Amino acid sequence: MPVIDLSLEQLKTYEGCNPRPIDFDAYWDQALQEMQAVDPSVELIPAEFQVPSAECFHLYFTGVNGARIHAKYVRPKATVGQHPAVLQFHGYSGCSGDWSEMLAYTALGCSTAWLDVRGQGGLSEDRGGVVGNTLRGHIIRGLQDHDPHKLFFRHVFLDTAQLASIVMNFPEVDANRVGATGWSQGGALAIACAALEPRVRKVASVYPFLSDYKRVWEMDLAKDAYWELQNFFRYFDPQHLREEEWFTKLGYIDIQNLAPRIQADALIGVGLMDTVCPPSSQFAAINKMKTSVKLEIYPDFGHEPIPGMKDQILQFMARL
Repeated sequence: MPVIDLSLEQLKTYEGCNPRPIDFDAYWDQALQEMQAVDPSVELIPAEFQVPSAECFHLYFTGVNGARIHAKYVRPKATVGQHPAVLQFHGYSGCSGDWSEMLAYTALGCSTAWLDVRGQGGLSEDRGGVVGNTLRGHIIRGLQDHDPHKLFFRHVFLDTAQLASIVMNFPEVDANRVGATGWSQGGALAIACAALEPRVRKVASVYPFLSDYKRVWEMDLAKDAYWELQNFFRYFDPQHLREEEWFTKLGYIDIQNLAPRIQADALIGVGLMDTVCPPSSQFAAINKMKTSVKLEIYPDFGHEPIPGMKDQILQFMARL
């Protein structure tokens, strides 16, 4: 079998190499306190897209840093009493997708909310307000700011947890039966959501992004989705004199460090030929999860559509 990373046996014990900030837990405890202090001012606005079997809404709420965040929210009409909900997160630079894609979950009797990541392809706001370079990437946005609480993905991770809390508080939703899912960036956000909102019961993540940044760099794969790392060093630290400092700061938004907080059962899909989010970076997070993890390994697949994986996720969430 071709190998672009560690062997599968090595991957199953790999623990990651990106530094973890010593105040990591305090950092996220403070971040959650900030999020919980925000008045979300939730709005549900009937969408232009409607079908007989479900109600479709634009969901808006105020997130940290004052940004107005958008998600699509669809709930089934036929259910009686409270029912499960599934949250979905999209890939890097994308958006929440088409309404029709959401109907598979309402067919299961679930409500579903699909987030637009702030500052990317959907309707959510990005308020900015950081010191330093913001060119061609969200990973490095806020990296040069003296305040690590201004890292862009900190705000996005909190948006996922805030969306989960909002949906859990809807009268039609059973807060004890909520799942989160996504691919690539969306896979990372599903993990972050389950870590920061421990009531999430199931998390399904396919080739998660935003993990073990230093490993990606060392493999010479700081390109494609991670290209901004190479760009950042070339512009601002060409001799890597502050390399440890930068990677340690990125450790605040490294999902491998959030993974131990997860209390949900997990379904993870990994393509062993993935050169965008290399398998070892993914396993750095997977191996830190302390709950039940069902791994689906695809030896010949990279960062691409994986046959049958969406069906597996749907059936996994059906057990909510």
